[in-house]
Amino acid sequence: MGNQTESIAKQGGRLVICLRPITLGLWIGFVGTLFAGQLAAQGKLSDLSKTAQARVVKIYGAGGLAGLEAYQSGFLVSPEGHVATSWSYVLDVDPIVVLDDGRRFESKIVGFEPALELAVLKIEASELPFFTVNKQSGIQWGDPVLAVSNLFGIAAGNEPASVMQGTVASITDLDARRGTYKTPYRGQVLILDLIANNPGAAGGALVDAQGELVGMLGKELRDAATGVWLNYAIPSDALRGAIGDIIAGRKSSVVDTSKPMLDRGKSHSPKSLGLVLIPDVLEATPAYVDDVLADSAAMRAGIRPDDLVLLVDGRRVENQRSLRELMRRIDRRDEVEITVQRDTEIVPLMLRP
Repeated sequence: MGNQTESIAKQGGRLVICLRPITLGLWIGFVGTLFAGQLAAQGKLSDLSKTAQARVVKIYGAGGLAGLEAYQSGFLVSPEGHVATSWSYVLDVDPIVVLDDGRRFESKIVGFEPALELAVLKIEASELPFFTVNKQSGIQWGDPVLAVSNLFGIAAGNEPASVMQGTVASITDLDARRGTYKTPYRGQVLILDLIANNPGAAGGALVDAQGELVGMLGKELRDAATGVWLNYAIPSDALRGAIGDIIAGRKSSVVDTSKPMLDRGKSHSPKSLGLVLIPDVLEATPAYVDDVLADSAAMRAGIRPDDLVLLVDGRRVENQRSLRELMRRIDRRDEVEITVQRDTEIVPLMLRP
């Protein structure tokens, strides 16, 4: 952007991008001076960076279409190996988690919250350094922050995660309408004056001058109309409840095997609810809706073609096979709660037979 920097403010309920000329040296000097003052009582900036880096992990999973990267970032939220990260196509397979010291672990997805673009993974480890997710972060406009992530996949082993420093440029509501910033998240975000949307940065940690977690770095978002990139983080206090519910087992992606498989004539199925899915030709074909049968529970609930089924009764739908297995455990006389992704919206629906 040359000798310009972005500031984003909310005016009349809309995000407004303002370009203000400023020399790069002056800006770096200003941010550095601000950090120096804030960190004087806490010790060296390098110590703060190392502490945060020890709590950030590298995540490797599935690649996306058109050569999209197969890696992203996450951060530890418990000493027992729970990792918070951004929900994305990278998690279409059980990913590999690499710790700051280079140790590699296979992980399992224990739960996710699509509306927050949040997923929680679990690795088999203990006594790990972790971030406490506080009720209130206390972060304010103009506060200095560090963004810690595996941007560009540079840190493949025991190399430390990358650290960028900057400030919170604005705190505002994100309205990611179709044709602008595409994300299902609807809520408050921290707008950052650092480049936090590079490949691999999503799911990284945003920390304040005391080393406390204040947010999770968001995905790469670009306004289709203006071409402007948005650098943002979801505040940690918005994530706290969902992270706690997932770790406690109140929201889980694991099939509840305590419920027995019912006979096909007694259980639900996609067809019994009026769902016609796309052809199941792959080992892990996504549960996309191809058509909806007339006068069916699915039609009455408002399911549409091209909807992607994400959850059934709060359980994650990994593919069409898992969808059928989940429905085999639900009595055909019972209603079914289904959550779908429709374009960039997350839509919960209740299907009543």
